[in-house]
Amino acid sequence: MNGSMAASSHRITLGPLVAAIDQGTSSTRFLVFNSKTAELLSHHQVEIKQSFPKEGWVEEDPKEILQSVYECMERTCEKLMQLNIDISNIKAIGVTNQRETTLVWDKETGEPLYNAIVWLDLRTQSTVERLINRTPGRNKNHLRHKTGLPISTYFSAVKLRWLMDNVDEVRDAVVSHRAMFGTVDSWLIWCLTGGKSGGVHCTDVTNASRTMLFNIHTMDWDPELCKYFGIPMEILPRVRSSSEIYGLMKSGALSGIPISGCLGDQSAALVGQMCFQDGQAKNTYGTGCFLLRNTGAKPVMSDHGLLTTVAYKLGRDKPACYALEGSVAIAGAVVRWLQDNLGIIGSSEELEKLAASVGTSYGCYFVPAFSGLYAPYWEPSARGIICGLTQFTNKSHLAFAALEAVCFQTREILDAMNQDSGIPLTQLQVDGGMTSNKLLMQLQADILCIPVVKPSMPETTALGAAMAAGAAEGVSVWSLNPEDLSEVTSEKFDPQINPEESEFRYARWKKAVEKSKNWETTQPVVNGNGEPSIFSSVPLGFYIIGSMLMLIGAKYITGPD
Repeated sequence: MNGSMAASSHRITLGPLVAAIDQGTSSTRFLVFNSKTAELLSHHQVEIKQSFPKEGWVEEDPKEILQSVYECMERTCEKLMQLNIDISNIKAIGVTNQRETTLVWDKETGEPLYNAIVWLDLRTQSTVERLINRTPGRNKNHLRHKTGLPISTYFSAVKLRWLMDNVDEVRDAVVSHRAMFGTVDSWLIWCLTGGKSGGVHCTDVTNASRTMLFNIHTMDWDPELCKYFGIPMEILPRVRSSSEIYGLMKSGALSGIPISGCLGDQSAALVGQMCFQDGQAKNTYGTGCFLLRNTGAKPVMSDHGLLTTVAYKLGRDKPACYALEGSVAIAGAVVRWLQDNLGIIGSSEELEKLAASVGTSYGCYFVPAFSGLYAPYWEPSARGIICGLTQFTNKSHLAFAALEAVCFQTREILDAMNQDSGIPLTQLQVDGGMTSNKLLMQLQADILCIPVVKPSMPETTALGAAMAAGAAEGVSVWSLNPEDLSEVTSEKFDPQINPEESEFRYARWKKAVEKSKNWETTQPVVNGNGEPSIFSSVPLGFYIIGSMLMLIGAKYITGPD
């Protein structure tokens, strides 16, 4: 009797709870927070399979993504019940997601018409080249005045264009008005709010701003952009703010609870790190690496290869805030590559141990341009290289070089951001899965020559989505007033090497980056006269040289006539 009373009184003291779905590139998580203290009470995580059907292609199964969300929800609810926490105290759910990843589904059957094309995917390189060739002066920034983005394989519009050009089921569904397009947030919200039986087809301003179809000034889909890419506007989701009730959960243990927050993962981390003031910034280390700096109510255009993006709009009647973003394609993904492709480590923890065992890359530099180079270069033709190898180099040096690569890439986007804003950052706030690697955090401080500050609760992306959901009109269980936000405890890493050594290593890295550029080109190699060379095709070159050698050899063997 007393035990149950104690349990129920414990439940009462927690007050309202808010949950977040965090659907990332490599995993899905469901997390539950106390809205009064921002304390994480419980969570569950499920890995997501990525498939690579061809070189440069990256896909995920939309049904597996949805199933992983349901599984995480159910498991987390079970864990809460074991902790004697009443799940009826969950008042709202927020959604945060991998951005740009593109899905098309049939609104009548609810079935996906193709796998989700992941943001990292490179199959659209020829589509991008074709689009850039159509612009005046072959300018990849032709649409930047409206979108804040360069024409790149990274964004959703080119992936959607590829699907319409290459997948019969998608083309047919578009023609017969059955197709729905969305990024991962739209797919999840549509499914969770009823799917083909009345599901809500929407997205938020932050996810919409990553499609290249959204005008960041008018804050809506742009008819001219849609016409440019040949996308019918009827297949697009309705654009909403990042904090409002979109619809109610229609099934499972949390049926009836409003979904009231939606932010792309990097915007969510900015909110979760409480970067609400102009000039505040954070860097998230996930599959990729993303540095965002709040620029307030005005979009700032970069002169140094950064993106202009919507940071958040926390309510229907609230103003939109913008950010400058430096995007790096490969950060945590390099760990997965060393583990799955090369087999030199069994886990990410092992990478830290290997790298720490040598404490240096011994002159080895690793540019992981697996998906080309993102900010500040936007070079889709770049490819990964490892250089500076000697007979002394071993897998421990390579592990160290992989960690350094993440730090050097962050330095490049931080330099660009400092040049754009004119006000250098004096410290860097960080979050994301890789920040548990203490060696990486120390290396980052050393390479940036400024302190790196990591919050004790690393789940800032999910926290941001929960804050947006809890603060929504009609929910109002989470106050975003600065005086009400809870104090965050953090760990600080100060630089420990002299700036000269840092600059020397950074200069070598820049040299390695130059060598990775312009590797994969669709143009034939030309000789000195500007003519395509027969040796531009390596197999053909070998064939011709081999044939000549065989003829000479035959002549030699047969002797003079």
